[in-house]
Amino acid sequence: MNRPAVLITGAAKRIGAEIARRFDSAGWHVIIHYGNSATEAEALVAELASAEAIHCDLADTDAAVAMIVSLAKRLPDWRALINSASIFRYDDATNLDRSTYNRSMIINAKTPARMAQAYLAHAIAPGGRRVIHVTDQKLENSNPDFFSYTMSKHALNATIEMLRDGAASGQDRVYGVAPGAILASHDQTDDETDASHVLNLLERKTDASEIADAMLFLTEGHLASGETLFIDSGQHLLNQPRDVIYLARGDQ
Repeated sequence: MNRPAVLITGAAKRIGAEIARRFDSAGWHVIIHYGNSATEAEALVAELASAEAIHCDLADTDAAVAMIVSLAKRLPDWRALINSASIFRYDDATNLDRSTYNRSMIINAKTPARMAQAYLAHAIAPGGRRVIHVTDQKLENSNPDFFSYTMSKHALNATIEMLRDGAASGQDRVYGVAPGAILASHDQTDDETDASHVLNLLERKTDASEIADAMLFLTEGHLASGETLFIDSGQHLLNQPRDVIYLARGDQ
């Protein structure tokens, strides 16, 4: 295989699939990780020029690490790991839900951190390796909603500089991409999605293609390792008292 490889977690649908299409169009071999979306993953593989699908339950951290080690043994130029998969379940600052917290911290923080460690320990990429964590603009613009989710994204964000300083080599880069509201989420209707996605400084919808373009740019390694790009039309610069899902409904 003469293409550089990228593994994208949660790539069968939504933003992950958009990232997969962008890398495929740029000449990469795309490894589409999926959990429960086998049909969508295989359909995307058939659509792309060079791709494969791989299943792993990210709630099983040991299985996720084993997946990384297995891929590292057979990929001659595994240039990027993109940790895009996450769960987005509701609890709030008044009532942390134990199940939501445990799954959020494992799937959104612990597993991608361990996957990054395994990738940096085992993967081969002659031009340097890239780890990109998908975090959230809530890192700078927090609110009481989706409490456990937001905690998990802060935890994942904390690993970026630590991995840069403790696990990456001189040619490697570790980055974050922090999206704002991109696609419909939680229990939104189409009208609510349209209203909520312009609640940012530019009053415009941020397109999923902008996330994919940012990912591809970061793999070039021009930005200093440890940095995070906010792709949110300026949403992280605001001080919003609630998640935009509820602001668009008029809930204060």
